[in-house]
Formats: sequence, structure tokens, C-alpha cells
Amino acid sequence: MWSELQRKSDSVMVCLCLRRRHDGKDERRMSEKKIMLGNAAIARGAYEAGVKVSAAYPGTPSTEISENVVKYDEIYAEWSPNEKVAMEVAIGASISGVRAMASMKHVGVNVASDPLYTASYTGVGGGLVLVAADDPGLYSSQNEQDTRCVARAAQVPVLEPSDSQEAKDFMKFAFEVSEKYDTPVILRTTTRLSHSQGTVELLEREERPDKPYERNIRKYVMMPAMAKGRHVHVEKRMEAMAEDGGGFPVNRAEYNDTSIGFITSGIPYQYVKEVFPEASVLKLGMVHPLPKKLIEEFASKVEKLYIFEELEPVIEEQVKAWGIQATGKEIFTRQGEYSANMLRSALLGEKMKQQPAAVPARPPILCPGCPHRSVFTILKKLKIHAAGDIGCYTLGAVAPLEVIDTTICMGASISSLHGMEKAKGKDYIKNWVAVIGDSTFMHTGVNSLMNTVYNQGSGTVIIVDNSTTGMTGHQDHAATGKTLKGETVPAINIYQFCKAIGIEHVVEVNAFDLPLLEKVIKEETAREEVSVIITKSPCVLLKGNVFPDVCVPIPEKCKKCGACLKPGCPALTRNEDGTIAIDATMCNGCGLCMQLCPFDAIEKERK
Repeated sequence: MWSELQRKSDSVMVCLCLRRRHDGKDERRMSEKKIMLGNAAIARGAYEAGVKVSAAYPGTPSTEISENVVKYDEIYAEWSPNEKVAMEVAIGASISGVRAMASMKHVGVNVASDPLYTASYTGVGGGLVLVAADDPGLYSSQNEQDTRCVARAAQVPVLEPSDSQEAKDFMKFAFEVSEKYDTPVILRTTTRLSHSQGTVELLEREERPDKPYERNIRKYVMMPAMAKGRHVHVEKRMEAMAEDGGGFPVNRAEYNDTSIGFITSGIPYQYVKEVFPEASVLKLGMVHPLPKKLIEEFASKVEKLYIFEELEPVIEEQVKAWGIQATGKEIFTRQGEYSANMLRSALLGEKMKQQPAAVPARPPILCPGCPHRSVFTILKKLKIHAAGDIGCYTLGAVAPLEVIDTTICMGASISSLHGMEKAKGKDYIKNWVAVIGDSTFMHTGVNSLMNTVYNQGSGTVIIVDNSTTGMTGHQDHAATGKTLKGETVPAINIYQFCKAIGIEHVVEVNAFDLPLLEKVIKEETAREEVSVIITKSPCVLLKGNVFPDVCVPIPEKCKKCGACLKPGCPALTRNEDGTIAIDATMCNGCGLCMQLCPFDAIEKERK
């Protein structure tokens, strides 16, 4: 693309562009250039590609994709209860003949893998793209998996952009590949790309007519007889893409100094260009299947070949299997996020001249006034262990609360508690509870709880209901009564749901009513049957929450015992004389510290 006229205005440039169309003809069109987050650029790509349906479950670093998709009225966008459902919604839309997408983080791909693997066999109607956001470096995840490995097993092609412009462009190209080769396509992004900003050219939306639906059970009904035939299609499709990949615009060889060459993709491409600007680079935009002929040609033209990819040696193993000499994970790690400094250190022996400033360790903590803190305070007092789940409340595992003993995956708290009971008996779990959030409960906790009921388990489940999906930025879900588009809808009543599946003992309690909360936990954990405690207190960071009170210490009454400090509220500190100070700018007046003080040395005041 060549810009003939540019006018800069607040980070937006209006351009008159000359674009080469797919039919070889040139066309002029007005466009804008805007600085965009990688996730916003992906959403823009979906819009320009004519996507009509988007489904997702929030999860860092993918969340902002849907939060930007919903801004385009032409696209139906939803928060689904979990990633499996989101994938199935997108598949259904594709079968009906429109372009559709699903978005999730890498561990969400595990949840969506059941429909994904079979959609690989069925192929598509309208284009179908799964956006998978990996998290190298584990910034907000429980593992560091590489979605390319899943894609390879599922026989699904993968595109991997390296900046915001490519994020938009590759999204559009993904739909073209999907429809041409009759396959779902994965667009793999990472935390660094998702949350980085870059200049993106904005073009008009390309409206596409819906494909007419035609009944085709050999294509869409995956019973064994049909699946056998579709497996043949999958293999032929992957071979065709590997053969055609050398000519794909997303794969390109940049020849400069041929004494050193890199095969790379995604964000690592930026690091290679920064450290070795004169090196030859084979930039792969499609990382599965790999274009064998293009790779062989590039390898033959460089003296020393390195493969620089994040995380797993997906490209490296295939290249070496073809008999091509290359250096990869012998010197580059399989753990953590890559960087330009890593490349400098590994190949040039350079160390950072300036080391990061030494600062005290600051572990993550629950917010002031968080209702989870009071729940964990009572559990710790009662010496009760908790099987945990995915959410803010996972922080109950670390000091000073130290209640959560396990965190596996979404919904696992209830299932693992059930497993403990079946292994060790009812008495064993009387000093255990399962702790799960309201969004996570709607995600997969419902299935786990139904399993406990069905298989006659016991144990106590505490649903810490803060009326939002807190950790990923306060997204709504089926129990909040709000959709992604902000529409008011009937909210699923968690209390009534628990009753409906046959649980007799279901109790709702205010998380900050400590005496009642302690009484209820003692009673329910003593039962010989399954019970549910729902602690209902909204997240303190929810928009619209008003906190009229603030907690104030009374120094003359303070005995310096530190009881109020034990839950670890960041609004509380010690003065030099040992008395307690409360930061009024942080305090939300939840009253937890006041209730814990045995000397009435804290009181509430109106702000």
C-alpha cells in the first residue's frame, strides 16, 4: 500500500490509498490510520472481514477482543458461559452460512477442544476463526501452553501476526483461508501482541452475502461412517495448504546478510529485527502447516540458521525432521516470554548494561473491601482448607490468608473436593470446602456440582458471588442480568439453580456478616450431605458502587494487638508507635477490621 496524502489528527491519519485488489486491478479508497491495541486490531479485522457472529468467554489476554467487537453494530457479540459453548455458537453460525469467530485465552482452547477437533473434520460454511491468546511468561494463567501444539493435533491451520497491523490483516486473511480450504483457522496471538499498540490502517467493511444452507450429512454429521471420509479431506486439505503456503502473502523471506538467517514468527520477529537488522529472515505468518519448499529454499541460502520461536519447538522439530540443520532450543528457552535481550545474550554474549532497579517484592493482594477477604478470614479462623478455582479468590492461597490449597482449572474446586471425599470418606472433608466464584460457577462449576449431587457426595461449596467476572475486568455473565451489549436480561438465580438440582441445604449470606458467616460455615461443613453457601457481596470495583462510610482508628483504644492486620487489607498499616493507621483514600468502609478488633478501637464514619 502506498499513501499519497496523509493528514495527522490525534493519532488518526486520513489517507488516500492505492490498493492492489485480488484480481490484480488497482483501486483508490479513503482510509484512516489509527493507533490500536492488538486485540482492538483483531476486532477491526473481524469487522472488515464481514463477520456477523462473535462468541467468547473473557480471559486475559483475550478479553478486549470481544469488548471491541461489540462496538460494531453489524456483529452479534456475546459472552458465552464457557469457551466450549462459544466455539459451538461460532460453528453453528458458520454452518448457517455466515462468517463467525470465537475468542479465548490459551487454557480456554482446552475447554473448546472438543468441538474444535470435530469442526476440523466438518469444515465450514461461512469462514470460521478461533482467536487463541497465549500467555508466555504466565502473566495471568495457570500454565504456559502453546496453542500451536493443539492446532497440530487438531489438524487446524494457524496464523500468527507480529504487530497490530498484521493482527487486523491476518484476521481477514484467516477467513479467506477458512473458506478456500474448508477449514476452521486459529489466529494465535500472545500477551505482548494483544496488549501492545501499533498503527493500523482502517478500511471499510466488506459485506458478504450469506451462503445458502444445504443439508449435507456427510459433511456435518460426524458419525463414524461420515467421519472416515472427512478425515481424508482433512489430510488432503493440510497437504494443499502446505504446498500453497510458499505463495501466501503472510509468509515472506527477507534476504539481507546471508551469513546468518532466522526462521521466526509473531512477536519474536520484532526482536530479531531489533537485534539483527541486517540478517536474513524467513517470517512465517502461517506456522501450521509449514511451507516446506519455502523453508528449504531459505535454508539453502543462509550459512547459519536459527529458529527463534515462542514457546515450544513446533517449527524447529518439523524443520529438523526434514534434515535441515538449524539451531533452536539448544540455546533458546522453552519457558517464559522471549525478548530482544534474550537474543543478545544467547547469540552475542551481551549482558544488560543497566540492571532493573531493586525494589521490594510486591505480591498481588485482594483489593481493600474485597468480600473474598472476609470469607477467607473466617475459614482461616476455623482452620478449614479450601479447594480453590480460577479467579481473584485464588489469592487466598498466599500470605496472610493462606486458605486455598489447590487451584487446577475452571470448575475444578467442586470436582476435586468430590474426588477427595470418594478417596478418603466424608469425615476427611469436614474441614474442607470448595471455593468458586459466580462467573466460574456458571462456566463449569454447574457441571461439577451436578456431578456431586448425582454421585451422592457431601461436602460444602462456597460460591463467592461478587456479581461479576472480576479478574478479567468486570465482564457480565449469565447470573448478572446483563449481556455483552449491555442489554438487561433475566439473570440466572444461583440459589434457585442449586435448589433445582436437588440440594436441600442452600444458604445465602452477606460476606461481611462475620458472626453469621462463621455460624453458617460451621453448620454446613458438619453435614453428611452436600450443601452450598452463597456469599453475596458485590465486587468493590464494580461501576456504580457507592461507599458512604470509611473506617477510622481510635488510637487511645488501640492495644497494638494486630488482629485487624491479619486479613492483609492494604488500607491498614502500623504507625511507628504500633497503633493502626487506615488510609481513607483506600478504605471502602467494609467493616472487616472493625469486626475483628477486640477492643472497639475502630469505628465507621461518614465520608
